[in-house]
Amino acid sequence: MNKIIQVQNVSQQFMTASGPFLALDRVSFDIAEGETISLIGHSGCGKSTLLNLIAGLTLPSSGGLLCDNKEIAGPGPERAVVFQNHSLLPWLTARENVALAVETVFKGSKTKAEMREWTEHNLERVQMGHAMDKRPDEISGGMKQRVGIARALAMSPRVLLMDEPFGALDALTRAHLQDAVMQIQARLNTTLVLITHDVDEAVLLSDRVLMMTNGPAATVGEILEIDLPRPRNRVALADNPRYHQLRQQILQFLYEKQPATA
Repeated sequence: MNKIIQVQNVSQQFMTASGPFLALDRVSFDIAEGETISLIGHSGCGKSTLLNLIAGLTLPSSGGLLCDNKEIAGPGPERAVVFQNHSLLPWLTARENVALAVETVFKGSKTKAEMREWTEHNLERVQMGHAMDKRPDEISGGMKQRVGIARALAMSPRVLLMDEPFGALDALTRAHLQDAVMQIQARLNTTLVLITHDVDEAVLLSDRVLMMTNGPAATVGEILEIDLPRPRNRVALADNPRYHQLRQQILQFLYEKQPATA
């Protein structure tokens, strides 16, 4: 399979008031095109730092990152980010928030009519067609996050980077959005990189789970292949012995091999 992302011996150091802080230490792994990867670990293990490096929002202190065999030297439309905070502009409607991204990426290659149609198509993808003309303060938290996902998808990214996108949502809304993301990924074959603290979410959504060691100088401690068949149904998985075995392996890593420090 084509390696869409390659992380090669990457370290990241920050200067702080008390001196240099090594957040990541010689991290290496590849991500295949169409794969869903979860990054899991305790707070402070460098998950967001690593995601920001893949997004090109920061550059590594040493090592390198490639996207489709090209060096990641900054942000690019082939790598879209969905944050825990939806980051919608409050004075714009859902349609206008998505249209802003569409115009940035496709101005000059699509007509105004095509861009409008593409904007609406992506809102329909996340079941937000009925609320296109509502502003963020007029819709729920789950709906805001759907708009954020629509905005990212509208950029036609090769890789969708998600930093705890469901972390601030209630359990039922979270479950609905997880299902929506699985359906979208199956339809588009988009590569997903997901940060999560939720073990069940990691097993449900992922092809592989990258378990991070505690910081400082964090790295990938273990990689767990999630060999559950797709499509996945959360109700059926509740009685699946393999699901529980995989879940237990992540829990053992987090709470026995890499217990959180006080």
